[in-house]
Amino acid sequence: MAGHSKWANIKYRKERQDAKRGKLFTKAIKEIMVAAKVGGGDPSMNPRLRMAIDYAKSINVPKDKIETAIKKGTGEISAGQLDEVMYEGYGPGGVAIMVEAVTDNKNRTVAEIRKIFSKNGGNLGEAGCVAWMFEKMGVLTFSKDKYTEEQLLEVGLEAGVEDIVDEDDSWEVRTSVEDFMAVKEAYEKANINFDNAEISYIPQNYMELDKETAKKALKLYEELDDHDDVQKVYTNFDIPDELFKELT
Repeated sequence: MAGHSKWANIKYRKERQDAKRGKLFTKAIKEIMVAAKVGGGDPSMNPRLRMAIDYAKSINVPKDKIETAIKKGTGEISAGQLDEVMYEGYGPGGVAIMVEAVTDNKNRTVAEIRKIFSKNGGNLGEAGCVAWMFEKMGVLTFSKDKYTEEQLLEVGLEAGVEDIVDEDDSWEVRTSVEDFMAVKEAYEKANINFDNAEISYIPQNYMELDKETAKKALKLYEELDDHDDVQKVYTNFDIPDELFKELT
């Protein structure tokens, strides 16, 4: 199975911080609205919406807010226009960065994202400039305290698990996008509980940076991720041990 990468630990650390500030609530609501807009308001017929609702519930978004977000997405309740956009660029040390955003004003958002790149030693590029370095996959995270790699393989392999990555205190199970829902449902049926489940962009290779460059790259990542319109940020850099210890 694939080797360890500290990037996932930084990402989950950031998500825990965002949860404390309530930022994940806003992002979850936006994803529900977009999913309902694109695929309709019935989660049984819209896998993306079903996944968005499951995630919102996992971070304790109130039921009424979920229902309102669905109605806004389908147009039952009037709401502003929301569009999905993907930005690509390079950060310090040449790291590749992809930014998923949902916005009601594309011109404003692209200008603000470009400014964040520029002031942090990066540059916003053209569509497709770094996407080829990533693979879109389904990702489920499981606690090592609860499950062994063998348990996860036994249930998930037939459903479509492609890889299991050791992430220190957790297992990261990877699938194709097409098999993601089948794998997720196989674990649910077996009463094997995951901590997180999402469609993500996985780097084909990770770049190892020196301490100072990694700090700059991480600052760019965090400023992008803190932007109100940004849903997710993907990058391909690893964190040196000494810096990882400082940050955790």
